[in-house]
Formats: sequence, C-alpha cells, structure tokens
Amino acid sequence: MPTPLKNSTQTTNLEINLKHHGGKLGVTGSCHELSINHNGNNHGILIDCGLFQGRDAKDENGNERKLDIEFLIAHIKALILTHTHIDHIGRLPWLLAKGFKQPIYCTPATAELVPLMLDDGLKLQLGLNKGQRERVLALIRKQIKPIPYNQWHRIPLTSTDKLPSSRSSRSSCSSCSSSLLEAKRSCPSSFYLRFQPAGHILGSAYVEIKLPNNEIIVFSGDLGPSKTPLLPDPTPPKRADLLVIESTYGNKIHDSVETRATRLQQIIERSLEDGGAIIIPAFSVGRTQELLFDIEHLIHHKKIDSKIPIILDSPLANKVTKQYRRFKKLWSKEATTKLNNHRHPLNFEQCIVIESHKEHMKIVNRLKSTAEPCIIVAASGMCAGGRVMNYLEALLPDKRTDIILAGYQAHGTLGRDLQNQEHQVWIDNQPIDVNAQIHTMSGYSAHADQSDLIKFVEGIEEGRKEVVVVHGEDDVRREFERVLETRNYTLR
Repeated sequence: MPTPLKNSTQTTNLEINLKHHGGKLGVTGSCHELSINHNGNNHGILIDCGLFQGRDAKDENGNERKLDIEFLIAHIKALILTHTHIDHIGRLPWLLAKGFKQPIYCTPATAELVPLMLDDGLKLQLGLNKGQRERVLALIRKQIKPIPYNQWHRIPLTSTDKLPSSRSSRSSCSSCSSSLLEAKRSCPSSFYLRFQPAGHILGSAYVEIKLPNNEIIVFSGDLGPSKTPLLPDPTPPKRADLLVIESTYGNKIHDSVETRATRLQQIIERSLEDGGAIIIPAFSVGRTQELLFDIEHLIHHKKIDSKIPIILDSPLANKVTKQYRRFKKLWSKEATTKLNNHRHPLNFEQCIVIESHKEHMKIVNRLKSTAEPCIIVAASGMCAGGRVMNYLEALLPDKRTDIILAGYQAHGTLGRDLQNQEHQVWIDNQPIDVNAQIHTMSGYSAHADQSDLIKFVEGIEEGRKEVVVVHGEDDVRREFERVLETRNYTLR
C-alpha cells in the first residue's frame, strides 16, 4: 500500500505518496516510487530497480518470482540509481523492456559501473550473446545522465516544462539555496535532486529530493560504515522532512577496521601453518577492493608472507578495480596518502588476476590436489553463482580450507548455509561435505551498522525528520525501528 506523506502548507493541490516495489520487507530487490500528484496530474520517480535474491527471489508459494516489471510506468519521469549492486539495478533491463525511455540519473562513477555490472546478468539470466548484450547496454548508456556529487539538478515533472538553458541551470542548481528557491517559485512543476557520498561502494550516493512544496525527502540507498580506509564516511544531510533509510545491520555492531585486519592476519597465519587455501567470496564491487586494500597493508608491514599468492579470480571484479583506480579522487585521505607514497593498494605485485575460464579450472584442479596455501578472492559474495562455486565444490571437504564470509548472506543462499555451519551443502544438485573452517567477519560489511545508522539519523538538523525503515529482514528492521522510537523519531 502507498504511504501517504504529510503535506506542507506552503503549496496546495500537492499529494505525495511513497510506494515500494521491492526492498521494503527484505534486503534485496530495492525499488521505491515517489508519487507526486500535482494539480490533478500524477508523476512518479523511481529510486533504484533492483533484482530479488535468495529467499526474496521466491513468492509466497515458493515459486521463482517473475522479473517482469508488474507496476505501471507511464507516469514515471525518471529513475534514480543510488549505486550499482545488483539488488539495486538488476531489474533495469526489464524496466527498459517494458518501454521505459526516461532519463536515468546517477553519479559519474556509477554511470561507468552500471554496464559492467549488468553485462553478466544479461548473459546468465537472459542468455544474450555479446552483440545482443551490447545493444541493451548501449540503450542504457544513452539514457544515463551522470550528475556529480553535491550539485542540485532540476527534473521537470511535465513534458511541456522545458529544462533551463545551461547558463540558468548552473545558477539554479548551485549550492546557493536562495537561487534554488527563486527557480522553484518560477517553476513549481519541477523537483530537484542532489547526490551525496554514501561511503558504500565506488560512486554510491544517498539522494536528496526537493519537492515543489520545498520539502526534502532523503533516500539513503545503502550507507557505508564509518572509518573504512578506502572511501570517506557519509555525512548526513542538513535537512530531511522524510528519511527513507536502510536497516541491513540495524541490530548489530561491526568489528572495527583494526579488529578485522587482525582477524584476517590470524586466519592467514593459521592457514599457512596448516596448508590449504583461504577462499573469500566477495562482491565484485566494494568488498573485493576493501580486501585487496587490507591484504596489501598486511604484506607491506610484513605481517604476512609476501610470497603467498593472492588470486583475484573474477573478470568483473578486475574491471571494477580498474574503475576504482580511475576514480582515485573519490578515495579517502588514507588511501590517497598510500598512493602518494608510491604504494598501490589495488594493484600490487603479489596479486594474480585470472581471466580465462580454462585458467580458472586449472587452478581449481591444482589446489584440489596440492592444497597449497593461497588466498582466493572470487565472486559471488553470497556464493550464489560465479567462479567461487567451483572453488567451494572442490575445497569445502578439505579441513585445511578456510572460508571467510566477509559480507551479508541472504536467506536461501549457499553463503547463508555456510554461515549457519551446515555440515553438508548442495552445489549443482550434488551433496558436498563441509569440513572447511567457516569464519564470518562483519568488519568487511559495506553496510553501516546500528551505531552508524543512528549517527546518520541524528546528524540531520532540520525538517520534520520522519523516518521510513526499509532494506532489512523483519526482526532486524523492527529492532531498528524500536531503537528510533526510543529516541523519539516518528516512524511512517
């Protein structure tokens, strides 16, 4: 059901509703619609259009959920992407297939990553060949409109309301609130959006949307944790009349950055003593780069053997890592300092990149027979596909193997089964005994924990500050809501 939002008294004939087409009662499939009825005309804005994964991918009868877009889109004027994880962009091809031709707004780094992230899905889920995939991706590139961080951008709600010239657009989209308000008085049928760094992955953003009645609604997207070494911490918005915030880890406190590095070092040292491989299932964007950053740090400070092979076995992760290096201006001060000292935390000598499937299978078979020590970073992060599956099938029965689960594992995924310490799992319809040691390291989560989420909410200074909690499992979401209620926030 749509969530009616309280109206400002400054503007009449304005009705605002919030609808959720995914990501409200689960952790995947994020897709939120801000519906604006202005003078009898209905306009919609989509924030993200993600794929359902794990348990969320099945309906109430246990059947696979259809990927088709089942909600109306004729009134949708724009799609806003917060970042490029598949649970936030994965249904984009199906949205276009339904006839969506409106602009897709995101940050410049997100614009570069979207085609990379979607290419695998078009191949695996739809079976498209390279030429077919490129035609779809070319269409997506054409509709994407990159907007830099901290810059207001005007979006007209009606087709007859033309955008201002580039000169007037610059004046009305600056950070100067007075010029922005003047533009809004002359154009009440527009809204404005602004991206701010979310600290989740490269290019990630939370979105401020300024409505025709001058109220501001903030969509958090996925917020990153504080004090991570690669990306800067997110800074809360100054104002929010309504905040739509994620709650993935709304009931937990992560390990500190120092603790995660120490635990990683301990696992590596123990594995070197016993022999055997360390397998780290990792998302191609975000987690992989954080892990490489920490491994380089341990090698540089001689806390682990500099001769141990670091195998990056994910062509997509390798492409994404190149984009991280390209967008160095978005890195944290700590990461930039390392570069200035001629260190390359995402491109160091011990890191071996595996490209071809033939080379990949050669390494899998070799490790199965030799159990020689190495560190393998491979997708997918929830063990729901990708090259990591071959490593797991071959090496889970070996007690010398260590598995590090470094991020959220959705219900219904192999990663969740391993996290639950199951003694036997199924891969390709075959039972696999689990003798490997399983480790969970929450310090590598790309999501804010409860303390970070509360810090973000309490950092908002102005507005009604009403809150809608999304993107969390039922018990987690309800616990975070209770925490907010004890702090006198109004939940909607």
